Amino acid sequence: MEIKFFDDSFGMPKSREDVRFNRLGLFLYEDLRRVAVGFDITPFLEPPSIQMTIRNPQGEEVSSLYVIETVDQNFHLTMHLRDEEPSDMYEVTAVLYYATPEKERIDVDTVRRTLDATSPGEQ
Repeated sequence: MEIKFFDDSFGMPKSREDVRFNRLGLFLYEDLRRVAVGFDITPFLEPPSIQMTIRNPQGEEVSSLYVIETVDQNFHLTMHLRDEEPSDMYEVTAVLYYATPEKERIDVDTVRRTLDATSPGEQ
């Protein structure tokens, strides 16, 4: 007799190489200088880390954050656009990775999105 601890195969925790972003949500606040970033990650056996960067059209990094070994699959954080001259469009990059002091960093998933900084709300 087989015992199933999880009814949904999509909800079963995944090994490092199978962990992915299910969704990366962006919400631009009315002040056009703050962005709520929502993460939805596949269930995981080992906690992954996340590197987020936002770049202006000139390729300059205007915001970044790191989440080290998250224990949550679904959460959100706020990033601030810190460039002196605001732009209309930004490139958002999220990288899901694993790293330990003993081993080299292994990127398992990357998502790129465009942020329209002239249109507040969900994007």
